Amino acid sequence: MYRLLYSALFYVAVPFICLRVLLRSLRAPAYRRRMGERFALAHTPAGFDRSRMTLWVHAVSVGESAAAAPLVHRLREQYPQAQILVTTMTPTGSDRVISLFGDKVYHRYIPYDLPGAVSRFLRIYDPTLLVLMETELWPNLIHQCHARGVRLLLANARLSERSARGYQRLGVTTRTMLQQIDAIAAQAEPDARRFVMLGADAARVHVTGSLKFLVDISAGEEKGISIFDSIRHSGRPVLLAASTRDGEEPKVLAAFRQCLTRRPDLLLLLIPRHPERFDRVARLCEEAGYRLLRRSSNKPVADADQIVLGDSMGEMLRYTRLATIAFVGGSLVNTGCQNVLEPAALGVPVITGPSQFNFATICRQLESAGALLTVQNADELAAAVIALLKDQSRRQGMGQAGQTLVQANRNALPALMSLIAELLPAN
Repeated sequence: MYRLLYSALFYVAVPFICLRVLLRSLRAPAYRRRMGERFALAHTPAGFDRSRMTLWVHAVSVGESAAAAPLVHRLREQYPQAQILVTTMTPTGSDRVISLFGDKVYHRYIPYDLPGAVSRFLRIYDPTLLVLMETELWPNLIHQCHARGVRLLLANARLSERSARGYQRLGVTTRTMLQQIDAIAAQAEPDARRFVMLGADAARVHVTGSLKFLVDISAGEEKGISIFDSIRHSGRPVLLAASTRDGEEPKVLAAFRQCLTRRPDLLLLLIPRHPERFDRVARLCEEAGYRLLRRSSNKPVADADQIVLGDSMGEMLRYTRLATIAFVGGSLVNTGCQNVLEPAALGVPVITGPSQFNFATICRQLESAGALLTVQNADELAAAVIALLKDQSRRQGMGQAGQTLVQANRNALPALMSLIAELLPAN
């Protein structure tokens, strides 16, 4: 009954959802493109063969797409007879999938969770298995996959206490959804307990660790790019502010101003989370009186430059390799921090704010290992950066602790592939 009410309300909301997409497209035009895919009305990708087994991986946006990359590569290796379909919800996620896999996978936006759209999508692509990354629980999608015999795996699954309370309020609907999922691969024991508490079959819930520990740090080593080479050879300490969100940059800039009183040669690499905000953040830096250089200029960094604005996509590892200290954004505003594992894997000390729900378990692990510091506000961020800049041995210790933890938690992929092998039909 709840699912029918949910569907009716979703249909009523469709005009408002479309209006919101159009408004977002004023800043990011990609949002208004490929709208047919949102309703499963687009043409099938060229070359797609319904007679072959299709393995479908759904990753919402950039972070989930990056986490899914090792899984997608392993699926292609282990099941060469299958074709891989990867869906996302956001244009940035779409761009990430294309940059990661090119034409090696088929890519579409996932349709809205409307009964008709989901049904059309499943008829067109006829998947054998759907791997949902993290906590993508959509009632109609899960119901129709279960009814059609599509095997369902919730991979890299995480469930914070706050999210669990929200799902608990849905009662029987949450329990039904979880019982229709064939296997849940939880990131950690607390996540697994919460899924079982909400109604998942304990026999189907497995603790496999997080795919996000499988950080590929082989990228981003290219030389000969003027702006990066100039930073590398400047000898200046570098504070990376990675994936900052709306309302967070003023706090980072305030902390940076305090740091400059102690280390006037400190360089800030400021990387906003969404490309449509690049120009706005650039104006914010300039209005605050900072000497700004945009990465898109590809000019070498001068001694007078104080901030480099990372107005590019797909270069986070390049920025991170240059960092002396990394502050991971999304954490001084209540949006949950972004990926803390890339700097940790590269041996860079990590600082975050208190909002960590996107990486709660991993942040706790890094903090317990001595690789991460949590600060509450701009003043504490400034104090932490100044203290670390003074103490090279502490920076090195934090960096080593992060690398050690990442290396010790790289068993998630084999565990996940074992579950997939159990779910797929025998050859």
